[in-house]
Amino acid sequence: MAPSYSARSRAIEPFHVMALLARANQLQAEGRDVIHLEIGEPDFTTAAPIVAAGQAALANGHTRYTAARGLPALREAIAGFYAQRYRLSIDPERILITPGGSGALLLAASLLVDPGKHWLLADPGYPCNRHFLRLVEGAAQLVPVGPEVRYQLTPELVARHWDRDSVGALVASPANPTGTVLDRDELAGLSSALKSRGGHLVVDEIYHGLTYGMDAASVLEVDDDAFVLNSFSKYFGMTGWRLGWLVAPPAAVPELEKLAQNLYISAPSMAQHAALACFQPQTLEILEQRRHEFQRRRDFLLPALRELGFKIAVEPEGAFYLYADISAFGGDAFAFCQHFLETEHVAFTPGLDFGRHLAAQHVRFAYTQDLPRLQQAVERIERGLQSWRPDAL
Repeated sequence: MAPSYSARSRAIEPFHVMALLARANQLQAEGRDVIHLEIGEPDFTTAAPIVAAGQAALANGHTRYTAARGLPALREAIAGFYAQRYRLSIDPERILITPGGSGALLLAASLLVDPGKHWLLADPGYPCNRHFLRLVEGAAQLVPVGPEVRYQLTPELVARHWDRDSVGALVASPANPTGTVLDRDELAGLSSALKSRGGHLVVDEIYHGLTYGMDAASVLEVDDDAFVLNSFSKYFGMTGWRLGWLVAPPAAVPELEKLAQNLYISAPSMAQHAALACFQPQTLEILEQRRHEFQRRRDFLLPALRELGFKIAVEPEGAFYLYADISAFGGDAFAFCQHFLETEHVAFTPGLDFGRHLAAQHVRFAYTQDLPRLQQAVERIERGLQSWRPDAL
């Protein structure tokens, strides 16, 4: 007999890119030179001051559980970062340290979503967001968005799609996969639209710090009742350390702390001690140099892909992704990605991983390789377009 697993497990979709990644790894094992533009992980290793702080934490025996809300010193450091970067006074008591940004999303979804209720989410968007909602027996109401609204929810879209089961909206700024940013007025408009309907606003600010030619506004500048998800993975370069945080309204903190105690006890203690070094001036200098490097990569890859015929209607202002329309070439995005992996050994992600709206005609490129590798990737893609035959599949 086939094993009987939960409906919730069956409803959560896998990352389609993982099949491509497995094939890419197989090709590499066979000696092929694969250029990885598929995974949203920077090529930089964690900055040296952070690594040193982690090593010191191990040497000093900081390997035990911390409080569920995290190290007080780290929560205070994050509050100081909000004061320095956004000129906001955030009480450290409102900050919970979580196992990655995913832990912050798990807490927020568990607190705010009852079975059968849903949040509005932009489609395309980061796929795990809707899967976390399914995990807590809620749902994502995917709202199709395109370049006309810079791939973001708007107050008008909230009004159009809100129904009796809606309890909030989750937006991302900068967004994955599109890299677009919501400005202060746009965040204020969303806040007003949701508050007038009794809904919660949850904002993914995980790519804050990685913006180009502008600074991203935090939703806390316009709505002190919003829930903010953030992470040490992207700007701070600590992907494998699994550390994030959640900023919540004061009244929500006791319930969130109770959930944290039960769901994961505490975030990794060594990672928390290491993260204290993130806010040192020498670390921030390294991170800013890396941000400038990401901008150089974007400024090369964006026009290069457009010149090849990829349609990228909106210039990304943040993160490290380009979301490209491949309709000029014809065919399905997954097959398109397979073709370039097999023939030119360049890996990128099909739009299917980010939702349903026009997903089959979009792909995402992550500019997480250095400039010479991106130049090589463009040369290979140009060559691969010559052999692409969508009707031959």
